[in-house]
Amino acid sequence: MNLLLLARTAAAAIGLVTFVYLFHHDSWRAENLFLAPDLVLCAALAAAALLPARWARAGLLFAFGLGAGVLTTSVSSYAVRGELGAASLLGAVTCAAFALVLAVRGTEGARRAHAEP
Repeated sequence: MNLLLLARTAAAAIGLVTFVYLFHHDSWRAENLFLAPDLVLCAALAAAALLPARWARAGLLFAFGLGAGVLTTSVSSYAVRGELGAASLLGAVTCAAFALVLAVRGTEGARRAHAEP
């Protein structure tokens, strides 16, 4: 499967699951510190998944980096309470992995382009 298509699919899935989680856990309260970051994350992942191919890699790299940060903070919040936020942990690891792969693949392509005469 094409890496870009796989990354788009993962971004859409993580964004959708995060958005559904807000409803499922009644997280639409103003005192929820994660509401704004979660909504920004959902929007960034959805937008990046829909970007034209020319900008998709950069957009996905940004959105997955943001996702890794937001979801790692969520995992840490659970850990402080003595809980395991398994869904947040899975999302954080997935976002970090995709960000890493997109970054490495992007630099490989740039190196090849500069090496060719």
